[in-house]
Amino acid sequence: MLISRGRSSSTSLSRTFSLFKYKAKYTSSLSVLPTRKWQTIQQQNRSNNVQQNRPYTRDSSKNEKETIIRLLYSIGSRKEVEQYLRHFASVESQKFAVIKVGGAVLSDELDTLASSLTFLNRVGLYPIVLHGAGPQMNQLLENANVEPNYIDGIRVTDAKTLEIARGVFLQENLKLVEALERLDIPARPIPGGVFIADYLDKEKYGYVGKITGVRKNVIEASINSGALPILTSLAETPSGQILNVNADVAAGELARVLEPLKIIYLSEKGGLLHGETGKKIDVINLDEEYENYMKQPWVKYGTRLKIKEIKELLDRLPRTSSVAITSAGQLHKELFTDSGAGTLIRRGYRLFKYNSVNETDNSKLQQILQQNSETSSDSSSYIKQLGKKSHAIYSDDPYEVLAVVTQENSKSDAIPFLDKFIATKNGVLNNVTDNIWTMIQKDYPRLTWIVDENDENISWFFKRSDGSFTRNGKTLFWYGIENVTDVSNVINGFLSSKAGDKSGKAFSNNSRSYSTFARKNYPNLLRRQYSTSTSPTKVALIGARGYTGRNLIALINSHPYISLSHVSSRELEGQKLTEYTKDDISYVNLKVEQIKEMQKNGEVDCWVMALPNGVCAPFVQAVNDGQTVKSLIVDLSADYRFTDDWTYGLPELGDRNAIRKATRISNPGCYATGSQVAIAPLIPYISESPTVFGVSGYSGAGTKPSPKNDPAFLKDNLIAYSLTDHIHEREVSHRLGTKVNFIPHVAPFFQGIHLTVNIPLNKTFKSSEIKELYEQKYSGEKLIKVVDDIPCVKDNSEKHFVKIGGFGVHSSGKRVVVVGTIDNLLKGAATQALQNMNLALGYDEYEGIPLE
Repeated sequence: MLISRGRSSSTSLSRTFSLFKYKAKYTSSLSVLPTRKWQTIQQQNRSNNVQQNRPYTRDSSKNEKETIIRLLYSIGSRKEVEQYLRHFASVESQKFAVIKVGGAVLSDELDTLASSLTFLNRVGLYPIVLHGAGPQMNQLLENANVEPNYIDGIRVTDAKTLEIARGVFLQENLKLVEALERLDIPARPIPGGVFIADYLDKEKYGYVGKITGVRKNVIEASINSGALPILTSLAETPSGQILNVNADVAAGELARVLEPLKIIYLSEKGGLLHGETGKKIDVINLDEEYENYMKQPWVKYGTRLKIKEIKELLDRLPRTSSVAITSAGQLHKELFTDSGAGTLIRRGYRLFKYNSVNETDNSKLQQILQQNSETSSDSSSYIKQLGKKSHAIYSDDPYEVLAVVTQENSKSDAIPFLDKFIATKNGVLNNVTDNIWTMIQKDYPRLTWIVDENDENISWFFKRSDGSFTRNGKTLFWYGIENVTDVSNVINGFLSSKAGDKSGKAFSNNSRSYSTFARKNYPNLLRRQYSTSTSPTKVALIGARGYTGRNLIALINSHPYISLSHVSSRELEGQKLTEYTKDDISYVNLKVEQIKEMQKNGEVDCWVMALPNGVCAPFVQAVNDGQTVKSLIVDLSADYRFTDDWTYGLPELGDRNAIRKATRISNPGCYATGSQVAIAPLIPYISESPTVFGVSGYSGAGTKPSPKNDPAFLKDNLIAYSLTDHIHEREVSHRLGTKVNFIPHVAPFFQGIHLTVNIPLNKTFKSSEIKELYEQKYSGEKLIKVVDDIPCVKDNSEKHFVKIGGFGVHSSGKRVVVVGTIDNLLKGAATQALQNMNLALGYDEYEGIPLE
């Protein structure tokens, strides 16, 4: 199982990372469940229970949990979220996380914090919360004319200060508990009784304690009763004298006793900042980087102390534990995504390269190889055979990850082969896989390897390859091979051997059988040379008369690997398809029985249904009834957009790996695509239903005559239609997991869509911050452009991308208007269909799509 933290180890201190550095597949914003949305959900549940004369219980929150998990999918892939949920649920409840909350967070972000904790609890997690109250205490001391006094950074606590501290801790503790209970989350105030302490130095610091013990049974009792434990850092001597303890210190002591997976420090900064660049540090691997950090001139004062204390803490905890410094608003992205949000600090692993199997720890090598072998004799035999080849072995110190690269001794120019790549769960969770891969890339500019095509994590390798070729259930990958002849030789070698005998159980996506996937533009000959025939992929278009069909025909006409075999239109039957130049094709009127026979005979590789809503079911059934090999179907109507056994084909917001594996793809609607792209980055911050004011060109009304596509009627006019319950309103709401209001209109222009989207927010934003969220979300997406200005329809008509801009924020900071434009016939239909076809047929996603 691959659960990669997506954070590469820093090789130098100047290497820092921007937030939300995530693959184009799932670049996502953070997730905070808005308080108002929670209240709405829970009010509805309470109302339903009252009507049915039953009390509101935690059992009745099943639908809420499902809603939360869907919302989590908006910050990362379904796979990420489910893997982290399983990981966190794999330990005892009290070993999930200790969260230290700064006093400033309680003052300024109480609702956000309560929503974040509610979110976690609703998916069955019980974080232990310990809070400070520094800013509140300073204010009360000032009001009481008590001058704060610090020695060695420690607040001197006299009797008056302790009295104020006790009162403010109790007040802040109850404030957080009440905020949680307003959201129907049971929480237990524990202002004291957990920490046992002695005086740190009574003469010097007064009533300041040094923790000597932790009563974890108090915490366990709270969790066992179903309540979140909310702690303060007040401690007691064995005789009952209350002592003040720094909250960070108390959180560390608590972690040492409980040994949680995560220790989280919530702060308004959201992470550690690099002292020279001012950017947030993404990750620190202490085993590799601690000494270098401590030598940096900017690592001083509080930053130096923080890193030092965290290292001392983690040195005493299991290697699986890590510290995260983040903000309340970024907590869920930090916990449930590979890319994270704040600063992740972990012990990390030292990495080693061995030039001979004799240099390795043989017992550890045997152990990890046995995890990948059926018998111990297999691993022993492998080690013996390895000694006869030129090889290099990569691993971390505990051998959680192992990579073996071999090369033929007789050929100095032979391309190296990745013979083994094995990782334990801990190795993956701690990102050792990515770090070892980086080492291999530095040592080997060219590489090949083989993976089982059904390996659940094949996408990890797709992202790291320049090309691939699949045959007989195995996928050959390569990178760094520029010469077409070399690629051909590599594939021939793969075909002539027992494909896959060399490959181990690594991580690996499903490609369609007999297909290649090449991100580099190798010639068509190379791609076709190794297919089952010399013909390109054959596509039949059902419903070719409409505007979308015509645009798809034009795209396929310029596609190097896909050709039309049939175009079906009842009205145009017998007429020549003049706009298609690859072949001499005429329109036909395919009947259901003909489609069934064509499918039986293997005449079509991909069926595209460009039919009106509610029409294509018989045609799909004919393909299903006739298939011996499962051909691809892409449906452009709304008929299967709500069907679970069809894959929803919006690559920028969905799962590209699922699309690659799919044989039934439902192409999203044009309005729905633009609306989802315009709203998705702000899903975590929505407080009320967004409203989409959409205006389409009259091509969106189809070719059947009506007032909505009559230029004379539309002249100097704007027509609103389907004022409520439009199919796209349901589609967008269903896909985003939040209710969206949609009001469509048609205007006198022919092609294009304008979307003005009003989005209420649950926290204050600046326009620049909103734009940054969109840039982070769509970083690397070739068909989504984020711009400063309000995009215009005329600038996007006949183009293949969505444009998002405007970002007008209301003076309150809690409402934003975003503007999107999309060509309804291209990215809203035909272009997106070709994207999906490329992915599912094994081609580069953007093959045949003009990107400028």
